[in-house]
Amino acid sequence: MIGRLNHVAIAVPDLEAASEQYRNTLGAKVGAPQDEPDHGVTVVFIELPNTKVELLYPLGENSPIAGFLEKNPSGGIHHMCYEVEDIIAARDKLKAQGARVLGNGEPKIGAHKKPVLFLHPKDFNGCLIELEQV
Repeated sequence: MIGRLNHVAIAVPDLEAASEQYRNTLGAKVGAPQDEPDHGVTVVFIELPNTKVELLYPLGENSPIAGFLEKNPSGGIHHMCYEVEDIIAARDKLKAQGARVLGNGEPKIGAHKKPVLFLHPKDFNGCLIELEQV
């Protein structure tokens, strides 16, 4: 069902410092910050030859990343995103197998302007999973 790894998301306490570290220390291609108000985050994508790293920073008081950073003040891996061809078919199959889809179960438009869903981390070995339709 899942395709390639689209990105690994890392919540960071300082978006500018993290971006500079990837750009200057690791020599990576770093995108511009982009606000995603529907998800409560500002994101920066790090382009790698085989995937991406997504830096996440809280946007607004109700950001889900704020709570994560309170528990993990130095930041840390927040989720992994896998590509799927048909997000509705994937959702329905996963729900039939007992997986919990977060939110209302309907896809939202993600940072890549494609439909995304999140799966409960307790159902996937403690890892929050994002599915993105390609």
